[in-house]
Amino acid sequence: MAKTRPKSNHLSRRAIRIDQNGKHPLFIFALTGQELLNIADISRISRDQAGKLIGYQRADVKTHINNITEYLDQDNIIFPNSIILAFSSAVKFKMSRGPSVGNGIGVPGVLEIPLPSHGGAKPAWIVDGQQRVLALEKAHKKDFPVPVNGFVADDLEIQRDQFLRVNSSKPLPRGLITELLPSVNTILPANLSKRQMPSAICDWLNQEETSPFFHLIKRSSSKGTPQAKAAVIADTSIVEMIRESLEGGCLFPYRNVATNETDFESIYSILATYWSAVANVFPGAWAKSPKKSRLMGGSGIRSMGLLMDRIMPDIDASQDDATKLVEKELSRIAQHCCWTKGRWEELDLKWDQLQNVSKHQTMLSNYLLRCYMLAKKQK
Repeated sequence: MAKTRPKSNHLSRRAIRIDQNGKHPLFIFALTGQELLNIADISRISRDQAGKLIGYQRADVKTHINNITEYLDQDNIIFPNSIILAFSSAVKFKMSRGPSVGNGIGVPGVLEIPLPSHGGAKPAWIVDGQQRVLALEKAHKKDFPVPVNGFVADDLEIQRDQFLRVNSSKPLPRGLITELLPSVNTILPANLSKRQMPSAICDWLNQEETSPFFHLIKRSSSKGTPQAKAAVIADTSIVEMIRESLEGGCLFPYRNVATNETDFESIYSILATYWSAVANVFPGAWAKSPKKSRLMGGSGIRSMGLLMDRIMPDIDASQDDATKLVEKELSRIAQHCCWTKGRWEELDLKWDQLQNVSKHQTMLSNYLLRCYMLAKKQK
């Protein structure tokens, strides 16, 4: 009687190792769609019970997935786009005998990828190609081979860093990038690094119970959670408001560009004081959706942010009565605001015609600043 051959507990695949980084070797090889699903997980963005960010992937895009699936089901196709995976250190590479490839650039061998036990953790995570992998899952050709680039990195931060770099020039949802940035400590491209600090402060404002923005900011990780029902403000609006103030507004003095030191305590105090006063002066417009209150939309947040840059340099946010002092200053423009009803006469717009576009942001910001300066001169 023939003996049954024991089932292998790992997947072996011939690969080329490229040593770009000694700690994180890179492997180039091929897998079928079914094999990819057996070894790799999609790490979708979410938060644990303590509010800590976990995961980093975007939500599924059904139309895009269906389009790829339709293509994969055709005959005589070419699918050169590689999938990028982050492997745990559980994978092993065995060099093959013989010369290296390309004058020593690549080392041939066999990559051994452990297969997860039933219900166990998979050894890889998808950094780029999420939609393609989901399309491969739906396609009829389960044995269709696709190119794969895989690097070893147990650290979730490194995986996030690679995810942002790979997707920084693609139409990745801005809110997802905004939420991921605070958790990446490596050196980022200029277009991302200048948004990293504002993103971290935005996250702080949303998580801190004493903040006027507590759980009011929409985050990619909060979708489907109880907090999502209360979230009404786009995080990109908050990030842009903070970024403008850090670059030349009232928050600028608290960041030492030369030493890269930042007085976060003072920054938080200023933001919490000012926006608490905004909430108190406009209670009927605060914490409502932008459809019901333009104060919560992008134009409202940005224009009131620029007004913050004019008001807060004259107020010590550490004073006990700081919020009351800000409320007094904001009362100068309260009668001119039409956040939930009425008409912005000088702008020639009904309250709900105000949109989150550059033109309206500029018009509203200039109008409120003029109203404030004129009111201050009269008193």
